[in-house]
Amino acid sequence: MQFDVEFARSQFPSFLQPELAEWAFFENAGGSYVPHQVADRLDAFFRRCKVQPYGPFAASIEAGEAMDAGYRCIVELLNAAADEVTLGPSTTMNCYVLAQALRPTLKPGDELIITNQDHEANIGCWERLAEFGVAVKCWAIDPDSGELEVDALRTLVTDRTRLVCFSLCSNIVGTFQDVRAIVKVAHDAGALAIADGVSYAPHRVVDVRELGVDICLFSTYKTFGTHLGVLWGKREVLEGLAPQGHFFNSQLPRYRLNPAGPLHAEIAALAGVGEYYDALYRVHFGDMNLNRLERAKSVFELVADHETRLANQLLESLNELPDVRIVGQRTATASRRAPTISIVCAGHKHGELARGLAARKIAVRAGHFYALRCIRALGIQDPAEGVLRISMVHYNTEEEVRRLTDGLASLL
Repeated sequence: MQFDVEFARSQFPSFLQPELAEWAFFENAGGSYVPHQVADRLDAFFRRCKVQPYGPFAASIEAGEAMDAGYRCIVELLNAAADEVTLGPSTTMNCYVLAQALRPTLKPGDELIITNQDHEANIGCWERLAEFGVAVKCWAIDPDSGELEVDALRTLVTDRTRLVCFSLCSNIVGTFQDVRAIVKVAHDAGALAIADGVSYAPHRVVDVRELGVDICLFSTYKTFGTHLGVLWGKREVLEGLAPQGHFFNSQLPRYRLNPAGPLHAEIAALAGVGEYYDALYRVHFGDMNLNRLERAKSVFELVADHETRLANQLLESLNELPDVRIVGQRTATASRRAPTISIVCAGHKHGELARGLAARKIAVRAGHFYALRCIRALGIQDPAEGVLRISMVHYNTEEEVRRLTDGLASLL
């Protein structure tokens, strides 16, 4: 069975707009389009019940029920418990709050490990803990491949290691990490494994029990939803953290790590993500006998095959272009590479290439994408130009990839 990309595209209002339908959109790692299920729920919330939720009157009751549906959807898709999930304004903010919540558990001389491959959201907040005497170590990428080697991590951990902070997938390199191996190294040292899943979640289901990490974060606006950040943690880990919300909310799971409080409409709209996945499941498999997590996993098995075909189609064409350096793996497999592909084009300004493609109605971007340390470690001389990043998801098509490679070849 192949993924029905045309059905998927029919669920997105953006692709039904004549002016947008002409564009090939390859900037999905910066934020995906939303299906009508999400847009409909957001619109309904603003029209019907944009009031404080959980009150005694009809509109307030409806608002609370809509928010509960959003929470329930994310909890089920994560294979989590309801009291393990916080929905904050963004992953960057959630990481910062998490670091502050963990700070009282750390003592001077304790160690934490970060990487230079990650988005800055999962680096800077941890580095700041050095102000309190915490030793920060860097797990560095191979400058040629951009990859993180687990053997290098093993040389960094000691009996003072408390946190190992890494990404499930880099937003520049595009490789899926060997999560189980990383978690084992962390746990063998008595450390927590904290994973940034932002660049992983659009391509694979984030089953937190299966991953084995202690804390995981990702952004729902990268997974076809509204602009929110998901923070999940094992219950026994969360219970040891210092609350960061108002003191009178310290025992409320939705509030204790969310200083600003929940964003009502945005959370309510997240139920539409589950409805969209169910629409994909129904058109491919028919019956609805499985639970929500199992349905999503079935869909994303098809998504993985489709995205891998697109990635290899693109990589094969890029391999034929002169003076093009592909960051990371030059071929894709469903288990090892996301369809997020960064390239360095010798003798060309990446910003100019992006503008040239835009003139052909092909949307890509150039820069460091908040992974400045990764760009520098790769030896790229001009971080502002960074890389030209081509990031796909399941609603991209083979024809769009052909347009992109033809356009890029003509510009080069």
